[in-house]
Amino acid sequence: MKPYVQLAEARLADGTVFSLHKHDGRFYLKNDGRELMSTRMTYSEQLMAELGCAGIADGRSGRPAHPRVLIGGLGMGFTLKRALEVVGHPATIEVAELMPEIVEWNRTFLSEHNGPVLEDERTRVFQGDLFECLAKYGKHSLDVLLVDIDDGPDMLITEGNSRLYTPSFFSKVREVLKPEGCAAYWMAHPTPAFEKKLVRAGFRVEAHPAKPHEKSKKPRHCIYVARSK
Repeated sequence: MKPYVQLAEARLADGTVFSLHKHDGRFYLKNDGRELMSTRMTYSEQLMAELGCAGIADGRSGRPAHPRVLIGGLGMGFTLKRALEVVGHPATIEVAELMPEIVEWNRTFLSEHNGPVLEDERTRVFQGDLFECLAKYGKHSLDVLLVDIDDGPDMLITEGNSRLYTPSFFSKVREVLKPEGCAAYWMAHPTPAFEKKLVRAGFRVEAHPAKPHEKSKKPRHCIYVARSK
């Protein structure tokens, strides 16, 4: 049996450890030893980009002249790659990533899967918290927000991420999104309580069951697409 080989490790100020591993040709990103994501199962991350960016897809009637997308969490880069493919040119896609090491791992170890997506002329990288990044955006300045940071509001990667599921954050999202814009959230499993929070915050919400792998028999994850009422 082939062993898991640890390639790199990074630690947050609160002690949270992220590590990158390789096993049998695939990469695995772990958080305190727990698998977060891998290059083996990327279907739902890509689906989130497709659902969120459908309204601004390349060639679509009514597509803005220059769409603007913000992605919360770089991960292994599959959401960014698919968003670039869907949106086309011209566009600006900014990625807010808290850990510079994860950005570097995408430029080095993971480039064999997604290529130089971080060097694409449409890509911008904000090294920091999504909450801070969103604060830069003015009213009705963003077409799409894609959030894939935690497994859910009750399964946070860091305690600071709790701000991303508060009424004040939802209010800011509504403010920066264009009237026809949307926000898409990736969840590890269906989370009705979170959906209700979005509705109470003034969003129309669609829940999309998502398979972890294209050939999976059953959906496991859920993508919530929210638009202002």
